[in-house]
Amino acid sequence: MDWRDIPSLSALKAFEATARLGSFSAAARELNVTHAAIAQHVRGLEAEFGAELAFREGTGMALTEAGRALSLSLGEGFGTIASGVRDIRALRQNQPLKVALTATFAENWLMPRIGAFWAEHPDIEVALQPSNAVVDMRRDGFDLAIRYGHGDWAGLEAELLVHANYVVVACPELAAKTNDTTMLGLCSLPWVFEAGRMEQRVWAEEVGLDLSCTTSIDLPTNSLVLSATRGGAGLSIQTRAMVEGDLQRGTLVCLQEAPVSTLGYYLATRPVPRSQALKTFIRWLKSAAA
Repeated sequence: MDWRDIPSLSALKAFEATARLGSFSAAARELNVTHAAIAQHVRGLEAEFGAELAFREGTGMALTEAGRALSLSLGEGFGTIASGVRDIRALRQNQPLKVALTATFAENWLMPRIGAFWAEHPDIEVALQPSNAVVDMRRDGFDLAIRYGHGDWAGLEAELLVHANYVVVACPELAAKTNDTTMLGLCSLPWVFEAGRMEQRVWAEEVGLDLSCTTSIDLPTNSLVLSATRGGAGLSIQTRAMVEGDLQRGTLVCLQEAPVSTLGYYLATRPVPRSQALKTFIRWLKSAAA
């Protein structure tokens, strides 16, 4: 399509409204512009086409043959556009909220709480897509991502949901085997790590854990690490948000904790208008984290 062949869309809208409603004044009210603006648009089209399109007849406007032909084409064209827009809006309204998050966060923080959301808002469908991969929210059509980090992702708006500072945890039975809860003192106990995830190891070494003299087990996912830790296989390093429930129930105890920082789980969204369903879900998430 060569847009140079098409006159101003504002002028075409003004003429379509005039033709349909029968007067400049009615078209001006519908389009929320002045009578003079409508008349100027219509006369501008006539000058461009070199043909009269509408003329005054009594208290309204009548169409010439050229005007009727243009009115018919515009009515069909704008009608098709309006239908397409309605279809897209309906499709968007009927789609579930698409949320990206890690499997560990979903299993240990969100799933124990989300039943309350579904009970309060049965009309809002939420499609959770757990993955450790960093998604492209625009390309993959995500409404929301719950991301771990410092909240500084280019092109996204980020709001802190929960702080996620590291804690060293163990089941009570294993924790009772040592009186020295310094990182150096904990070297004698077994540890469990998620294979391929280096952040916890780096932090542990920075605060005094000598991994070279520590017995450790690597497991493929953090969910398995947590299960093994609860079962007494070893100590693990977790974000506090992931084990808050365990700490409250006493299934795990905290032996070390990092100082509070900006590290946390953030609600990441694209800088576009939010649907009412997304606003409702984000509001609920914040209340659940409070």
